[in-house]
Amino acid sequence: MSNPATSIRIGTLVGGNKDTANYIRQIKPHGFESFSITFWQQIGPVDLKKLALEVKDVIGGDDIAINCLGIFGNPLEKDPLDLETVKGWELLIDHAHLFGAKLISGFAGRLRGKRIDESMPRFKEVFTPLAQRAADRGLRLVFENCDMGGDWNSGDWNIAHSPTAWEMMFNEVPAENVGLEWEPCHQLVSLIDPLPQLRQWVKKVFHVHGKDANVLWDVVKTRGIRGGTPYVYHRAPGFGDTNWADVISILRMAGYTGSIDIEGWHDPVYKDALEMTGQVHALRYLQQCRGGSYIPNPV
Repeated sequence: MSNPATSIRIGTLVGGNKDTANYIRQIKPHGFESFSITFWQQIGPVDLKKLALEVKDVIGGDDIAINCLGIFGNPLEKDPLDLETVKGWELLIDHAHLFGAKLISGFAGRLRGKRIDESMPRFKEVFTPLAQRAADRGLRLVFENCDMGGDWNSGDWNIAHSPTAWEMMFNEVPAENVGLEWEPCHQLVSLIDPLPQLRQWVKKVFHVHGKDANVLWDVVKTRGIRGGTPYVYHRAPGFGDTNWADVISILRMAGYTGSIDIEGWHDPVYKDALEMTGQVHALRYLQQCRGGSYIPNPV
């Protein structure tokens, strides 16, 4: 974008499947500035070359970017579907140029039922060649920091959900093109203040998911977080606890350019028939947090 106010685009996530282009066609008029196309565990029968052509045709001459392609599964284990996830990373890396994407995202994976530190050798084995494959094509790899119900001692999906794990991961694979797909929501779920964390890690934040959370502090203080009573809800930006003007200010001061792509389908209120109502509210809220309409300086 030539408009400096929109050097950080506001977009949304779109599922990767045979209907991706049709879905983008329907929601494009709402004003999304980017789309992140995501797959679950495998690319499956989707022809990425055909999909790229279909998406480009739908976007046409509009100033809309496909900044990120994602594959979310467990690339560290060796069951057939896990191996499909690794293949998906490779395929997206190899086809990213067709979409104009610069980022490939997903879970870092983990050895199921093992401590996070026990997964590090396998993480190095899998992602050292993937990072090099991406670097050879001018791409960056980013890991979403969702715990997927796991903790330090055990889990099924993802080691990349705590700063301690990030330090270990970036030590195992010390590549400049490996970083984070960050969002406030997952910090709040862990009762972490997201803003100090963002200031500390912003140079490793290559992509941002637009998702927030509400922490029910009365529940935390009276029931704790392991008593079966919900203590946190995922929310669309504009409905959660985070001031996204602060998030965007931190990103801008660090020189971040790219996109904040809204991750829908989690809000307990703006769901079902209200899903796109919530997403478009989040879009407009984030655009205001970005500073609103661009006003050029006098010459």
